[in-house]
Amino acid sequence: MKKQWAVVIPMANEENDFEPFISALKVQLDSIGNGQVFLVVDNVSKDRTLELCETLSKTDPRFHTVWAPENRNVVDAYLRGYKEAFDKTNASYIIEMDAGMSHDPSELKQFLTLLKAGYECVYGSRFIQGGSMGDSPPRRRMLSKTGTTLANVLLGSRLFDMTSGYQGFRREIVARFLKYQLKSKAHFYQTEMRYILRKHHAIEVPIHYKAPSPRVSKNAIRNSISTLWYYFLRRLTLRPISI
Repeated sequence: MKKQWAVVIPMANEENDFEPFISALKVQLDSIGNGQVFLVVDNVSKDRTLELCETLSKTDPRFHTVWAPENRNVVDAYLRGYKEAFDKTNASYIIEMDAGMSHDPSELKQFLTLLKAGYECVYGSRFIQGGSMGDSPPRRRMLSKTGTTLANVLLGSRLFDMTSGYQGFRREIVARFLKYQLKSKAHFYQTEMRYILRKHHAIEVPIHYKAPSPRVSKNAIRNSISTLWYYFLRRLTLRPISI
């Protein structure tokens, strides 16, 4: 019997790309089987995304719309999705990805293959052989690579990509980080996750980030620096955190 799996996807202002993205996702759901999708929408979205998600959920039971107006940031959206997937399914593997064709649904299979093979954490990487950042602007490329380099130097991690948002975990790993109070409020979230889970059996897989990356706010950069500094000081004082 095939094990269940789930995908968590924050959705905000996705009206223009909704149909092509969902169509591509359905192809993978049909091909792989036993998949459930949790679409998380909050007040950041100002267009018809919520309406489109709710209509989809009514016509295709594999899709679940999660309305989360209480979300304060994108990290809340990811974690709410994980919690819904964990609580409402028996999914053995849970994967997070971004909408708007930023992440290619056809790459879901490689995450599932490696999770089924025994890896506890599978991280998408734009910077290993076979990966790419598509048409992201040079400033965002530099920011992503700089973030990875700083994290590896200060935290002692060894991954090629510490900031990618395409990642998957076995169910028991999701149970662990749902109990942990993350410090990240924005883009450093994926880096923090990779660091606190560093002792688990992990592997990187090449992904193709196709869409232009959104602008990174000053507040997000400040939160990233603050969170990085926190974990660096813990490591420096021989009190590193892992879960």
